[in-house]
Amino acid sequence: MEADYSKVYIYDTTLRDGTQGIGMSLSVEDKIRIAHKLDQLGVPFIEGGWPGANPKDVQFFLEIKERPLNYAQLVAFCSTRRPGIQAQDDPMLRTILAAGTQWVTLFGKSWDLHVTEGLGTTLEENLAMIGDTITFLKSQGRRVIYDAEHWFDGFLHNQDYALATLKQAKDAGAEWLVLCDTNGGMLPHQVQEIVQQVVQELGQNTGLGIHTHNDSDTAVANALMAIQAGARMVHGTMNGYGERCGNANLCSVIPNLQLKLGYSCLPKEKLALLTETSLFISETVNVAPQEQAPFVGAAAFAHKGGIHVSAVQKNPLTYEHIAPQAVGNRRRILVSEQAGGSNILAKAAEFGLALKKTDPRVKAILHKLKELEHAGYQFEGADASFELLVREHLDYREPFFTLEGFRTSSQAFPDSSVQAEATVKVRVGGVLQHTAAEGNGPVSALDAALRKALVQFYPQLAQFQLTDYKVRILDGSAGTDAKTRVLVESSNGQERWTTVGVSTNITEASYIALVEGLEYGLLLSKKGSISPSGLLTFPMEKHR
Repeated sequence: MEADYSKVYIYDTTLRDGTQGIGMSLSVEDKIRIAHKLDQLGVPFIEGGWPGANPKDVQFFLEIKERPLNYAQLVAFCSTRRPGIQAQDDPMLRTILAAGTQWVTLFGKSWDLHVTEGLGTTLEENLAMIGDTITFLKSQGRRVIYDAEHWFDGFLHNQDYALATLKQAKDAGAEWLVLCDTNGGMLPHQVQEIVQQVVQELGQNTGLGIHTHNDSDTAVANALMAIQAGARMVHGTMNGYGERCGNANLCSVIPNLQLKLGYSCLPKEKLALLTETSLFISETVNVAPQEQAPFVGAAAFAHKGGIHVSAVQKNPLTYEHIAPQAVGNRRRILVSEQAGGSNILAKAAEFGLALKKTDPRVKAILHKLKELEHAGYQFEGADASFELLVREHLDYREPFFTLEGFRTSSQAFPDSSVQAEATVKVRVGGVLQHTAAEGNGPVSALDAALRKALVQFYPQLAQFQLTDYKVRILDGSAGTDAKTRVLVESSNGQERWTTVGVSTNITEASYIALVEGLEYGLLLSKKGSISPSGLLTFPMEKHR
């Protein structure tokens, strides 16, 4: 891969820098799956980790050789050699060579403070460590990206020495010199000015990169300013994962560069995979997606106010800065007590239900919506429950089963464990099912009992999973009598949907949400096609 400085190269470090975030832990298989997903997106450089730093990274580089990437360059990460020895004698570098990657990213010290106090060595020895390590890696047939750690702080503290470290790396054969805002303290105008000075010192044809952290909430802006000042490689992580406040979020960096500034970052046909990739990685790392994340979040193109909805339906440019489809996202029309008729019509269209503005049922749905939201319901995060509400008003809600009642009980044992049991009565057609099941809590037991009662009639229920469960106390001043709202997210392995229940009894609120989740899943299991909302819809035959 020869550098083309008319392009911007994306360098993903989710698998190394990203995993340093709180709560982030990936198995070897997780890392391989993410690497292949990034490869499908068209990311040219993927940093896999530091071979030798831990057994997991050693295993990752070993196993991915059996499942190689198709497009991206896999990169191993390491530091310069230790003070006082030769690079060829440093065992750490032997593990880097054993990883077998063509590219190696090497980080070294740019800030004299870190050299003298962190490494405990001289400024001259630090320069020798940089040059000697790069020369050794080059002699072994490796291509080198040099990460200038704490570059901006070092430049502000001792400009001449910071530049000397870059020149040493360049003279030794590093093909990319990456300027790191390791502490995340820089502001965009500082980054722009300093990168411009580096370009003047090292020349236009020097391969410069930028690596920013988000401690000042400016990591994305700093990366964009560095590119406009002359850098041509951006380091970052998907969804902005990383230590402390995270790294530059590539889900924002990439579309800003490609759609707003006109740089080529990913193949054009790949940009529409961005949202899908973001969600895939969120699921793999087991971190809930940020709904309000720009470009890829569920709320990024969500419209709630009636005036906004009416305007965006006439011309999306009124309230959208790009077409959602460009990054693989979609427009969402939210419904709440702030909704108007336009919201109802738009949501019905998403569900494949034809309604006209003059239809009196629109007002009836809107009235019911506001009545329920006043009672504590919230439908903007529970599209499945709202679709069932709309279908009910249009007589399209199919009664897969009828609930006769439920009961739960919990028992504490001497070992401090608690076992819950639930019994339910459910009627399917003319058949009454009365079943019981146990769980580690009343909601778990209820879920198990409902499935047990229904699965013989609907075998597809065996594929359904409860993937998230959220509880919100609506009036905390009422103490234990407070009203509770429960959101339940369910999945059939391909689609996800959310339902809502509200009651002063948390078990009843959970029961309402669970039942609607099962009902909606059965609705999805009928033969149909993908709707604009991303969910399945069906031919509209009025239920009789």
